[in-house]
Amino acid sequence: MNPPIVPSSPPPVAVARPPAPVGTEPPSMSQWRLIIRGFLRHRLAAIGLVVLGWLYATSLFADFVAPYSRSWQSLDHLYCPPQLPRFDLAHGLHVHPMRRHVDPVTLKNNYVEDRTVAIPLTFLAVGEPYRLWGLIPARRHLIGVDRARIETASAGVATFCFLGTDKFGQDIFSRLIHGSRISLSIGLVSIAITFLLGVSIGGVSGYLGGRTDTVIQRLIEIFNSFPHLPLWLALAAALPAEWSSLQVYFAVTVVLSLLNWTGLARVVRGKILALREEDYAVAARLLGASHARVLGRHLLPGFTSHIIVTLTLGVPTMILGETALSFLGLGLRPPIVSWGVMLQDCLSLQVVSNYPWLLLPVVAIVATVLSFNFVGDGLRDAADPYAHR
Repeated sequence: MNPPIVPSSPPPVAVARPPAPVGTEPPSMSQWRLIIRGFLRHRLAAIGLVVLGWLYATSLFADFVAPYSRSWQSLDHLYCPPQLPRFDLAHGLHVHPMRRHVDPVTLKNNYVEDRTVAIPLTFLAVGEPYRLWGLIPARRHLIGVDRARIETASAGVATFCFLGTDKFGQDIFSRLIHGSRISLSIGLVSIAITFLLGVSIGGVSGYLGGRTDTVIQRLIEIFNSFPHLPLWLALAAALPAEWSSLQVYFAVTVVLSLLNWTGLARVVRGKILALREEDYAVAARLLGASHARVLGRHLLPGFTSHIIVTLTLGVPTMILGETALSFLGLGLRPPIVSWGVMLQDCLSLQVVSNYPWLLLPVVAIVATVLSFNFVGDGLRDAADPYAHR
């Protein structure tokens, strides 16, 4: 027996919605807004950006943040270990002085913390005079010894060395803050020179093509065939010894830039080769636009995000290059203070074993390099926001 026929329900009728009034459509996000949103979703990249912002802000206000100047020293506190701040209701924020005892056999500096004396600390303390950015005279430091509340008996030992001191009795924390100016700025200056060389040479190579492209690519291959570190050492060793600190700084910056523009040039050349035959580029040439205008106005903006990623990932290489040259004594030299110059005290393993706090600049270098790498990874993931849609 056949089952009863059940009438099927009529198909749903699509109801046409009235068009949205003009001006109420959801706004479309620009590419840069999509890049920023994608970057903020990368947590490590956002954290790295905050760390870099804090480091560069600290270097910008180094004279204010550092308790002492870069040339300050205390001969009574040679190789003094770190003095960690303490807080209690009786003394507030304070540290205890360190009493030095020299071992008569090994001549090692041994320090004992004197718990009977408290050295008060305060924020916005009055300390050594300085000129902020070389213009504004000031004496206030972010943190320092509170001279108004210090006892007369402890005035001679009223020093605050948060991260200890080196062989000359210089405060490592203050020198670390002052050294960030050189170590962080040399990466930015070097990458600016790399940007000019890489974009200009790579853009000309990809845009003109033919024999010009062949010659430039062979030159790049010759540059890349040299081992970078030995060539850096050779170029740095050729610097005249009588040059001033400023001349040495710019010379090392140029040395670091001369061998790192080839990677960016290759990236720019590849992008230009892919974009130069696009309709908008051909139309611009047919309308009479010059080669420079087509290259700079129409082609390069098409992959600006990729250039930014490449430059961001190249800054750590510059910082590590300066650190290596200065550590080996072939880069920056005293009285310049940089993280690489500070690590010159760590050439002896015995010194590092006895005074491990001398390696603290390594922590700053690692934090900076990791932050730049995280930011570069975040920018690389966010450079093409439509890839994850």
